Amino acid sequence: MILFSKLEPLNNESMRLLIIVILILFNFQVKAQSNTEVFLFDLSTEDGVFILSNFKNISENEGYDNQPSFLDNNTILFASTRNGQTDILKYDLKYNLKSWLNFSEGSEYSPLKIPKKNAVTAIRLDKDGTQVLRTYDLKNGESEKLIDDIVIGYHTWFNENILVSSVLEDDYLSLYVSNLNTHKNQKIDEYIGRSLHKIPNTELVSYISKKIDSTWVIKSLNPITFETKLITKTLPLTEDMCWLSDGSILMAKDGILYRYQTKKDPTWREVALFKNFGINNISRLTVSPDGKKISVVGEMVNIKLEPKLENIKWIAGNWKGEAFGGQTEENWSEPSGGSMMATFKLIDNNKVAFYEIEIIREVENSLILQLKHFDNDLKGWETKDETVDFPLKEITANKVVFEGMTFEKINDNEMNVYVDIHQKDGSIETVKFNYKK
Repeated sequence: MILFSKLEPLNNESMRLLIIVILILFNFQVKAQSNTEVFLFDLSTEDGVFILSNFKNISENEGYDNQPSFLDNNTILFASTRNGQTDILKYDLKYNLKSWLNFSEGSEYSPLKIPKKNAVTAIRLDKDGTQVLRTYDLKNGESEKLIDDIVIGYHTWFNENILVSSVLEDDYLSLYVSNLNTHKNQKIDEYIGRSLHKIPNTELVSYISKKIDSTWVIKSLNPITFETKLITKTLPLTEDMCWLSDGSILMAKDGILYRYQTKKDPTWREVALFKNFGINNISRLTVSPDGKKISVVGEMVNIKLEPKLENIKWIAGNWKGEAFGGQTEENWSEPSGGSMMATFKLIDNNKVAFYEIEIIREVENSLILQLKHFDNDLKGWETKDETVDFPLKEITANKVVFEGMTFEKINDNEMNVYVDIHQKDGSIETVKFNYKK
């Protein structure tokens, strides 16, 4: 969250100015950096292999989207850009609904549920450079300062009264334990990373030590006794991680998900590929409390796939939606005989407005989408041998782009279809069809 450089020791006033400069640089970095997105997957395991499915981009927002955390099994919080600042967005997994947690003049980052309370904490960055950890009521979004005598960059909750945080000091982050009952902040370690996590089924918290530039390590902390112990090395120069309930660790690097089993197999093992979904440069990752979903932050990379029906078979199924003021239905077959076939109809005022027959077929090492239109009495719009053709432009992990029509996979049970419709004045209007199985 913060940029650093090596500096000489500073007095209090210089330190204050440094913090403001750093935070200004951070704001610029957020605006200038690549477009990060928050992604969600269903997560399951078979014979030790992780299976990622039901892929979805839940942020779908231009700009900075980052720092997801599960409020519960059905709700995710994350920092998201709107109107030139970053605020906390709440996403309902069950109903695919988004709502903003608060409406402040500053920006908020790193939202986390407070144990046993209907509230969250987040880092508040005001326009004057003030950075403070605040609490936010989940009912009304009202907030108040929680800790303002140390500059917290990242944090995690050990319990409802003890907070473990990464604190800005000089040109590095230090590890602190804050007791809200005694109002004391105890410094534990220096040169640490941003990744802080309660270790499941223990009375420990993990953090990453960066004291050796080329070798970062994961360590445990007992927030009561302040004892620390080595767990293992990280993946090379990788600092984002999360824990599973069985005591294993997940990290991602170069679009690949790795697992470290602290008790059974103390080696980083490849378990899944995010890059198959066109996601790279993964930073944060978090798993739902029940272990059935995983959310990661990354950048979409449009990896082009071969023009094969096998790569677009996710289109198959019975899809229903709304368009043109009526109800639409589209039925696509599985690939067979070198093609996929579909029927389409639009119902308006309880009557069929028109039908379509569509095919996608393999031809000359590519694909082509062809269709014909029919009135509700099956009288054709096109002549006997005429078809409306859409040549293929490209296929990626979640999108099939034809000239004039695009299929976009949202998840296994939802897709968008975008159709270019030529108007009488020569302009083109793109109509979006949102379909669900």
